[in-house]
Amino acid sequence: MGIISAYSIIRGLSLFHITLAVFFLRSPKLIADQNLVFILGEAMQLPTPREFNTPSPSNGFTAILLLFLGLTDLTALSLSDEVRESYWGTQTPVRLLFLFVLTGYSYTFKEGGIFARQGSAYVFNAGDELKNSVVFTWGFVEMAAWFWVFVTIREERRQRLAKVALKRQAEARVQETNW
Repeated sequence: MGIISAYSIIRGLSLFHITLAVFFLRSPKLIADQNLVFILGEAMQLPTPREFNTPSPSNGFTAILLLFLGLTDLTALSLSDEVRESYWGTQTPVRLLFLFVLTGYSYTFKEGGIFARQGSAYVFNAGDELKNSVVFTWGFVEMAAWFWVFVTIREERRQRLAKVALKRQAEARVQETNW
């Protein structure tokens, strides 16, 4: 069994989302000025958006979405064990796929990226707002955390099934001795 359970990791991620929501609402510059955002942004040659210097309506909307995500995840953790296992067993791979696509898109389709058009053939499109250091860092950190959740859920499920198999073997032995 792992040191930290999958549901503890999800609880931490939910609180992280709520904390990010507060920072997006009050002072988004603190997020853009984080060392991790700077290091990953520079390493991936992604620009730091200037929109984070002051609070804006788009930052407020992002805060609402993160708050909603954090609260719904905390609520989903309070479900019964059977429903919770089913919910997170399907939710985790979907989130991983989404975050992998988002992170990959922000890196590979940036100006000068692997799949972006080069030079004068480059055309600005609506998705260009996603190609920055803040989005990449958020997606990368979330992807790493959700991969950890995915691996932990699989390990916990394997251990639970092993216990059930041992219990069934013990019951079968008891029934054999009773005959």
